Amino acid sequence: MITELSILIPVYNGNVCSAVKQLSTLCERIAMDAPSPFRYEILVADDGSEQKEIVEANEVINQLPHCRYIIREQNSGSAATRNFLASQSQYEWLLFMDCDMEIPGMDYIMRYLPCDQTEVTNGGIKVGACQETHRHNLRYIYEKSAEASHTVDKRQAAGFQEFRSANFLIRRSCMLSHPFDERFLKSGYEDVCLGKTLHEAGASIMHIDNPLLICDFEDNEGFIRKTERNMTTLFHFRKELKGYSRLIDYGDSILHLPIRLWHALFGSLERKNLTGKHPCLWLFSLYKAGFYCSLKD
Repeated sequence: MITELSILIPVYNGNVCSAVKQLSTLCERIAMDAPSPFRYEILVADDGSEQKEIVEANEVINQLPHCRYIIREQNSGSAATRNFLASQSQYEWLLFMDCDMEIPGMDYIMRYLPCDQTEVTNGGIKVGACQETHRHNLRYIYEKSAEASHTVDKRQAAGFQEFRSANFLIRRSCMLSHPFDERFLKSGYEDVCLGKTLHEAGASIMHIDNPLLICDFEDNEGFIRKTERNMTTLFHFRKELKGYSRLIDYGDSILHLPIRLWHALFGSLERKNLTGKHPCLWLFSLYKAGFYCSLKD
């Protein structure tokens, strides 16, 4: 049973006061009710946020018990910020959370406490309640469709192939020995790379049903720009991530040229649909493959 925990949250231009207050309440309850001492800390690292009003709002975190809000003046990227948080932590187990996720229930922390038999435990993510405005939101449609492929059983069968950094527990010594690759300056595929590193190092992983919720969805244009950025990152690190993305396989196969030609002819029309009011999910997969195959060094 885990008796000491560092909860680590990287943030950039996001208000995390509500989430940290909720986490603090959950941990305080565990500390009061636990039969043996339970020690915890919540560390939030601000990665050079530009929105000063959000930074000022987050400073209330320092007033909560066992909580610290650390301001980093320069933006160094999510990988480096997570490594920094790990270096600042003091307890044996680290729980990493993305700042834009929501906590679904009062047992979120409790579900992780028995998970001390493996180096890594992945809790997963799920889509929050649908609102009318989400029905034509591409990211919502995509994430909701993907849920069936990311059940606990399927994630466990895939092992580190299904490792994601939005919600995971890791032994501190394991994290310090195998940090995130800081060449990943933007979010996107740095967790896939870490999963491959941990697998090659012989670390053990367990997937459990303890998801955080995605409730905040960028608009379609923003999601496509983010996807294009991620595809560019994947292309640049294709050698390191070989075997961990089907897009890399497409790029190395005989399908490369036909997909690239299709994208040259129809990519702009696909993008227009995907950023519009009625995005088509199967076009999204085709657009990603075409965009990736069209990239050059």
